[in-house]
Amino acid sequence: MTASSVEQLRKEGNELFKCGDYEGALAAYTQALDLGAATPQDQAILHRNRAACHLKLEDYSKAETEASKAIAEDGGDVKALFRRSQALEKLGRLDQAALDLQRCVSLEPRNRAFQEALRSLAGQIQEKVRYMSSTDAKVEQMFQILLDPQEKGTEKKQKASQNLVVLAREEAGAEKIFRSNGVPLLQRLLDTGEADLMLAALRTLAGICSEHQSRTVATLSVLGTRRVVSVLGVESQAVSLAACHLLQVMFDALKEGVKKGFRGKEGAIIVDPGRELKVLVGSLLELLAEAGVSAQGRDHALGLLIKAVPRASPKDPDNSLALWVIDQGLKKILAVGGAVQEAPGELAVTANSRMSASILLSKLFDDLKCDAERENFHRLCENYIRSWFEDHGLAGKLRAIQTVSCLLQGPCDAGNRALELGGVMESVIALCASEREEEQLVAVEALIHAAGKAKRASFITANGVSLLKDLYKRSDKDSIRIRALVGLCKLGSAGGTDSSMKQFAEGSTLRLAKQCRKWLCNDQIDAGTRRWAVEGLAYLTFDADVKEEFVEDKAALKALFQLSQSEERSVLFAVASALVNCTNSYDYEEPDPKMVELAKYAKQHVPEQHPKDKPSFVRARVKKLLAAGVVSAMTCMVKTESPVMTSSCRELLSRVFLALVEEAEDRGTVVAQGGGKALLPLALEGTDVGQTKAAQALAKLTITSNPEMTFPGERVYEVIRPLVSLLHLNCSGLQNFEALMALTNLAGISERLRQKILKEKAVPMIEGYMFEDHELIRRAATECMCNLAMSKEVQDLFEAEGNDRLKLLVLYSGEDDELLRRAAAGGLAMLTSLRPSLCSRIPQVTTHWLEILQALLLSPSQELQHRGAVVVLNMVEASREAAAALMESEVLEILSVLAKGAEGPVSKAAAACLGKAVEYGLIKPNQDGE
Repeated sequence: MTASSVEQLRKEGNELFKCGDYEGALAAYTQALDLGAATPQDQAILHRNRAACHLKLEDYSKAETEASKAIAEDGGDVKALFRRSQALEKLGRLDQAALDLQRCVSLEPRNRAFQEALRSLAGQIQEKVRYMSSTDAKVEQMFQILLDPQEKGTEKKQKASQNLVVLAREEAGAEKIFRSNGVPLLQRLLDTGEADLMLAALRTLAGICSEHQSRTVATLSVLGTRRVVSVLGVESQAVSLAACHLLQVMFDALKEGVKKGFRGKEGAIIVDPGRELKVLVGSLLELLAEAGVSAQGRDHALGLLIKAVPRASPKDPDNSLALWVIDQGLKKILAVGGAVQEAPGELAVTANSRMSASILLSKLFDDLKCDAERENFHRLCENYIRSWFEDHGLAGKLRAIQTVSCLLQGPCDAGNRALELGGVMESVIALCASEREEEQLVAVEALIHAAGKAKRASFITANGVSLLKDLYKRSDKDSIRIRALVGLCKLGSAGGTDSSMKQFAEGSTLRLAKQCRKWLCNDQIDAGTRRWAVEGLAYLTFDADVKEEFVEDKAALKALFQLSQSEERSVLFAVASALVNCTNSYDYEEPDPKMVELAKYAKQHVPEQHPKDKPSFVRARVKKLLAAGVVSAMTCMVKTESPVMTSSCRELLSRVFLALVEEAEDRGTVVAQGGGKALLPLALEGTDVGQTKAAQALAKLTITSNPEMTFPGERVYEVIRPLVSLLHLNCSGLQNFEALMALTNLAGISERLRQKILKEKAVPMIEGYMFEDHELIRRAATECMCNLAMSKEVQDLFEAEGNDRLKLLVLYSGEDDELLRRAAAGGLAMLTSLRPSLCSRIPQVTTHWLEILQALLLSPSQELQHRGAVVVLNMVEASREAAAALMESEVLEILSVLAKGAEGPVSKAAAACLGKAVEYGLIKPNQDGE
């Protein structure tokens, strides 16, 4: 019984493999192995079949492992040897691949496929040897020039450094530099302290370590982890940025090693890359709190920690690295978040440092899995704040309040608890009245951040509004007035989009917004202060009157877009929030009228939409934003490499883009200003909602424009994955429909695009939507399948035994929906042309086949007639039996009439059918030869 089950599963796997379902085939072979194959030979077959699946799925490391298991069971298994050689070739281990191929040729000397593969591999090996030998002398010469003190600052030295970097970008070149004692030599370049040489060394090291775990570990061992991290802290911005890139490359290589079970690219075994990863993280944490480290170096360290520490997905159960960072480095992160910019004796920080620290703290807090872990986080934060608040006088109180602000911007639960600590809120209120500007700044900012938190809003509304108004009216410092204004804006927008909830008197909100726009346009004020004006507008633009005035103010829009492209990165979220409000791209559901009546009867508050938030007003605002250049500004924002560009910020931009492309007439403007290019990264990274919104915007662009012009070059292939993601059942019907329409356009362009769609496993989902009740979705899926039918793999699916794919197309060709009939009949015509064997199966799939074909031929639509005539012609040419069945029916009379009609594709196809029937001897021409 077990033997028969194993054999059945193996055959099932073979069928799935033939149909292109490689994951399904892999599962079947795995299940067969789990049942226990009877003989070693049977086990070898299953292992080599699994290797074939892994090759198709491009997982070459697993393909090699499975093929090796097959060879261990049966040393003469030539298929397993060949598959292992293919995997080894893809892994870059050409010499080992050649040994397997030589064994294949010795076992089957007449097999031409083995001979051709061996010749091709020999050519690759010779090319690699030639390249390696030619670069030997070049590498040595480049290092000699770079380390020669006599060549200082010469053009020769500059060219040598450029060549070294270019060489390291190629795998063979990187390996050559590494094996030529390159890392110690690069260390000498770093030690020179010359910016140009340090840049060359860092960029070359990045090439050596890129996607290579073992070389990364060896490099860290030679240079020392602490030495590499310390380069981040140098004053030169270019060198610090290059060091940041190198460390990111190292993190990626080490994380990949952890994920793959400690295997390097060339198969070398490393003791534990996880340990190296932790050492690297520990060094970055140490750097945060070190005096003498540059401000941009501290920002780069925070950015690296944000990317490296938290889990990539909540599905990953291991959050041990985040827990370790909280225990070992939380105080160091809080020290950066609590530092006051340009204050004597403080850590060097930029305007973006506190926001970066907030983001890191937020990500660490979100990475915690249980109440005990969160309680530990709260305890550590509160102890740190309390120690500064109670034991270090006024300076300590300022640092404690600044730290609370940092937490309120990040993990607000921790910030709320910190506000509850004895004396903190009272000190904030008291310091707002201080005569020293730096103390007022810290206190007012804390008040602003606290105003949006539910626990404190009522307290601040009661106690803080009068204080903020007083500061706004009486302070002679713009930096204080603008922050006080933002606090008032925040409190005044507490009603959100509900126009019936006004916190201030009529007209006050518009006056606040006008002052914010005035400060925003004042380029005499520094960017760090002007960004608070944007913060104020981000809150005030919940009000539709404010939105209307804002989009009319061209100077304010220009200033907003310029500020979004400045070095003041912390403004990005506020800019994105204001744009979301102006375009009404936040989530909004029309209330159920019955529920509204019920709420009124129960005397409950019913939110009211502002009259100027109706669709006609929103469309007008969108057009004004497009005319002002919003797409160019957003494109620059998307390119920003900063921790401030969080997943939430990316989601806001995705929402705005979707609003901008809502009208088909605006899509050309969005494409012309680079919107298509900007949407791709938004659709591939960020929150689920953000990725879905961006993917839907991509779908709209792909439907109405030429995809090859909208996404030039290789970008057109990157569009497919986001579009396929819209086919999942958790997406709306509109998103499903637009994705299908976009994929239909792409599938009609080239075979390479069709292959990409197949590789993304879209076909089963598209087939599922062919059964959808909604006629538009059903039609779009059928049109998409019609275009995909040009691919051999899809044709194989239709030709495979035991499926109803062909039957569905035949039946849809007889539906009432003309557009659905056109799509189905087109697919049927194409398939019967490319696969004649399908013609004989049409009569078998339904008893109504003749009626359906006759209806196509008699259709008033020329397109449907042509498709029907082509299907009939293909059937007649495929077999005499099919031709006889057609000629014995009313089809003969219909064809005779069509053949006499006006000259065109329909009459030609009909005449060809009759001619073939004459050739078979089924009918005879009349006296006129017709």
